Amino acid sequence: ADIVLENTNAPEWIIQVFMLALAIGLPLALVFAWAFEVTPEGLKKEKDVDRSQSITRQTGRKLDRAIVLVLAVAVIVLLIDRVRHARHDEAPPQSAETEAAEDRPPSIAVLPFVNMSSDPEQEYFSDGISEEILNSLAKIKDLKVAGRTSSFAFKGQNQDLRQIGDTLGVEHILEGSVRKAGATVRITAQLIQVDDGFHLWSETYDRELTDVFAIQDEIARAILTQLKAALLDEEQALVSAPRADSEAYDLYLLARQRMYERTGPTIESAAELLDRAIALDPDYAPAYAQRGIATLLLKEGSGSYGDIPHQQALAQGKLYLDKALQLDPLLPEAWAGMGLYHDVRPLGTEEAVNVLRKALAMNPSMIDASNWLHNSLQALGRPAEAHAVLMEMVERDPLYRPGIRNLINSYNWFGEHDKALAFLEEVRPLIPNDATIQSSLAAVHLDQGRIAEALEESERAVDLQPSNSVARLTRSFIWLASHQLERVAADGEEWTPIVALTLLGRVEEATQLAYQRAKDIADTGTLLGFLNITGRSEEAVNYIEARWDSLDALEKDHPPYGGLGYFVMLDVALAYSRVGNAERFDDAMARVHRVHDELRSQGVNNPNFFMSEAARYALAGDLDTSVDFVERAVSRGLITVTPRIAREWPALADLEGNPRFEAVQARMMEHLNAERAALGLDPVEA
Repeated sequence: ADIVLENTNAPEWIIQVFMLALAIGLPLALVFAWAFEVTPEGLKKEKDVDRSQSITRQTGRKLDRAIVLVLAVAVIVLLIDRVRHARHDEAPPQSAETEAAEDRPPSIAVLPFVNMSSDPEQEYFSDGISEEILNSLAKIKDLKVAGRTSSFAFKGQNQDLRQIGDTLGVEHILEGSVRKAGATVRITAQLIQVDDGFHLWSETYDRELTDVFAIQDEIARAILTQLKAALLDEEQALVSAPRADSEAYDLYLLARQRMYERTGPTIESAAELLDRAIALDPDYAPAYAQRGIATLLLKEGSGSYGDIPHQQALAQGKLYLDKALQLDPLLPEAWAGMGLYHDVRPLGTEEAVNVLRKALAMNPSMIDASNWLHNSLQALGRPAEAHAVLMEMVERDPLYRPGIRNLINSYNWFGEHDKALAFLEEVRPLIPNDATIQSSLAAVHLDQGRIAEALEESERAVDLQPSNSVARLTRSFIWLASHQLERVAADGEEWTPIVALTLLGRVEEATQLAYQRAKDIADTGTLLGFLNITGRSEEAVNYIEARWDSLDALEKDHPPYGGLGYFVMLDVALAYSRVGNAERFDDAMARVHRVHDELRSQGVNNPNFFMSEAARYALAGDLDTSVDFVERAVSRGLITVTPRIAREWPALADLEGNPRFEAVQARMMEHLNAERAALGLDPVEA
């Protein structure tokens, strides 16, 4: 009964009742055995049995034989077991794959606890409890914890736990429920082994809400005890969650849930809730940390969700983050927020990398911090390192949407379209009809030169989620590639209208937009490229020298964005070559050479980088090598945004009239018009 009941997860009271019945039955069995005897005629009282007719002796012999038989079977089983273990000990070494599997750290996913409260609006509370437990476990060394986005993707789906474990790559799952009523809460949790569905542990907690932090710690500690007994090699200390006023904590959980929705209105709502939480509990560090992150996310510009002026958002965000670290110097989310601050001031700094690595060392499960670390490494021209961060991040949280899109971009930069498409096919069934998946697919097809397919996919992505700025930007790139300039001028994202207005002859409007972007969000690259394309390179030089006393200073503010080439410094070199400043030209070219050689050594392999290399060699006077790279780019599907390649890439002006270059130019135009025909558009001429 003990074995059967344990494996069927029966409550403890059943075995207790069973033992009580045995205890009561034992004296009754003894009395009956003393008072009665089995005879050939049936059961009789012992005093009525003729002793000469008793069969006790025969019965005893039968029992003896049965006992001997059972013992013999037991001995045989023990011998077989010993032989089996001996053979196991002599077995050949395990394969590398098996050893690698055994070397993997124990892993767990925390599914969102089910809201059992009468008010469905309390769901944020049950989600928050789940996430706090997840964060506590994520801080444990040598324990892999699946990321929040992927774990919460299975919310309300009632899927088979083995399928969930396989998708998330974990061996254990924690699930449970939360029932909140007034000032009390009941939390039920159970830890399950994925491969066989075996329940390692389960418990129910009834507590006052003032003690909710203790419950979180208690559940996490109980899980660690179970995992340690079976899997962890050493004692692991649990980091307790920061305490707060219960109402302030309630507001914090609701705010954090809205932050995850990643839209402008929900982040603004989160900021208001966090302000109320801080007013109730001015010493609650996590509320300040999230308030700082919300402020930085609400700044104006690409990839952001609001319209707070850039510098104002940086200053206000840092004040909140400084306060959080003053209250709790070891708060991971505050360090993550500080990493975001350094990452956008400007994009990509070594300080951002160092701070984000520190945050992730404290809590590896902070997927946003991993994504921001990737962004910083990418901006610093270190795409191989950035790709490694992405791979680890996607392994931990495969359904995290920014991670999905960034991984696709990374695959494109390394020319690995097959891997990109295979990954999208793997995750698409888990998040069907998703804007990120659709726009990522469009990005792969754009990089392959499949413009008509890419446009259909990008428009579907925008229809699915009109607020998705990345999907809209991808559509803008495809409009440019298909030379739909009027659409870009009217509805293009970021810098794309500047290009479209320039090519449409509306240069004054383009000039105003280019200078405004440079002022508002330090987009120097777009301005310098625009000035070179419009033949105003002297104006570009004046702009540079009015703001930076050396190219060292300029490079510090504008590091090489990895994966595509050093666009800013190429434009600097072109501008100085046109005004005849050989010293500055040589300085800029040396920086381009250094960065491009490093990118090539990392395996960067895409059409945009080939065009950057073509510009580099053309400026250096090596026209044959320059044409080689243009050929490679066009063969891989590149279509420039201008009918003449050298119009978009003015550094290639000396290639005009070169027979090889003209042949490549003609092939590109043939490809462009084939794609336009597939879209129902008229052909264009070079």
